[in-house]
Amino acid sequence: MFPCQRYQIPPLSRRQMLTQAANGFGAVALSSMLTERITVANDVSSDTVTSKPTHFPAKAKHIIFLYMDGGPSQVDTFDPKPMLDKHHGKSPQEILGKVEPTQFANIGKLLKSPWAFKNYGECGLPVSDLFPHVGECADELAVVRSVVSPFSEHTFANYFLHSGSGLQGRPSHGAWFSYGLGTECDDLPAFVILNGGLIPPGGLDCFGSGFLPAAYQGSVFTSGEAPLANIRPTEKSRDLQDAKLALMRRLDQSRLQQLGHVDALESAIANYELAARMQTAVPQLTDLRDESKETQEMYGLNDDFDNTKKFGRICLIARRLVERGVRFVELTCPGGNGDRWDQHGNLVDGHTKNAKSVDKPIAALLKDLKQRGLLNETLVVWCGEFGRTPFAQGGDGRDHNPFGFTIWMAGGGVKGGITYGATDDFGYRAVENKVEIHDLHATMLHLLGMDHTKLTYRFSGRDMRLTDVHGHVLHDILA
Repeated sequence: MFPCQRYQIPPLSRRQMLTQAANGFGAVALSSMLTERITVANDVSSDTVTSKPTHFPAKAKHIIFLYMDGGPSQVDTFDPKPMLDKHHGKSPQEILGKVEPTQFANIGKLLKSPWAFKNYGECGLPVSDLFPHVGECADELAVVRSVVSPFSEHTFANYFLHSGSGLQGRPSHGAWFSYGLGTECDDLPAFVILNGGLIPPGGLDCFGSGFLPAAYQGSVFTSGEAPLANIRPTEKSRDLQDAKLALMRRLDQSRLQQLGHVDALESAIANYELAARMQTAVPQLTDLRDESKETQEMYGLNDDFDNTKKFGRICLIARRLVERGVRFVELTCPGGNGDRWDQHGNLVDGHTKNAKSVDKPIAALLKDLKQRGLLNETLVVWCGEFGRTPFAQGGDGRDHNPFGFTIWMAGGGVKGGITYGATDDFGYRAVENKVEIHDLHATMLHLLGMDHTKLTYRFSGRDMRLTDVHGHVLHDILA
């Protein structure tokens, strides 16, 4: 008898029905079928914290992705163009011929680089005065000057760079790597974003897991000493916290046995379990007092420019993450330098501040990884979502240019001290060895031992992959 008329008797589950029917013999068969599922459910994090086998021997184990939000100018950084000096101030239509519509339809005169270039290293790589510290690492860099993108607007270009699709909601490259390779670390996420202050246009979906299990999404760390909320336990004793966690595990496992496989629930439980382990690991990770004064100075932690300090700190933490086995680390840039790397105006001021923020820390990261023997197993990628025009927007800026721009890679199985591909004489269009973002992703996967055509996930009736039906490995830049 139920006096409350709002009470509804829950329907029988399939398992309850089989238990009660045919003297329970159906339940015996079902329990046998579900044994493997329940075992996995009891430790739902096992799949994400186990290092998985590769398709072939890997040259690298980790990736540090240095995301230059907004689109640095290729002709002002790593792709010098003397013809811009020669034709400075002339009409681009007269010199270049057809000029594509730009994001803001404001096409000015050809604009030479305000920065001089200098040759660095035994390879003689030309690097602008914006990056004197990175220039010292020239012999480690594979500079790719012929990258193209189908998108000239930040949000779609960011989705494409991060997920291989201009659509919102697809899995990020970091999620694909952690799905395919797992991790060597059981107390930190496989995919970590070190947020220097700027989340890209497109938001956190740039780091999401999309249709992959939610446990593979990126975990965003801020740049402060407490990079995550609630990272320190509030219980008075460790025994009290352990008792709470044990109760939660029993309740979670009981619920999973009732419901069976539910990705959202299993992933949430895996994330809670990982969060508990992170309460020990993260404070140790972000406590830099055990780093030598020389190391801290090298990364710019005592620099006069605040954004150098901020980016230097997350570069140092990136090294500490890969030391601990984290698979994929992405860094975003500090704010307050104008508008990201997106200098539609005030090019000199904005690019100077952005470069000053990242130049010294990035060089320190490369040198530090090398001296610790980690550079060979860590692929470092420097990349924006597109480049900038060789002609001015207004009088002192550059508009978006997806037709030919520069990225570079270092370590992790790539040749150092080389350039690959080329833009035309003005740095406008890629004309030699054109490289698509799908090719970048295919090459990154290849270096970590994965065939991009075989790393798939069944969704919506077909096998999905990071590179879709595209992508070619850039074998010419591999060591």
